[in-house]
Amino acid sequence: MDDKPSAENSKAYWKATVRLTLGLLSIWFIVSYGAGILFRDFLDQVSIGGAPLGFWFAQQGSIYVFVVLIFIYCWAMARLERKYGVKG
Repeated sequence: MDDKPSAENSKAYWKATVRLTLGLLSIWFIVSYGAGILFRDFLDQVSIGGAPLGFWFAQQGSIYVFVVLIFIYCWAMARLERKYGVKG
């Protein structure tokens, strides 16, 4: 018995995988580049622990978001693998 997913399932799986990856990378880009550089002046009006929010995002926030996105990616990929019958 062959456990390989069908060609249709394989295409749908890779399409979903690419969409997930691009979505998460977009979020990371917006947080790291947008909040840390583009919107820094606006965000610096608020402070966290004595540090301006724009500086905080540039130094710490983007790293925290990246770690959270790793966990989201692992959870979502496990779900996609079950949905499309792909063994990870």
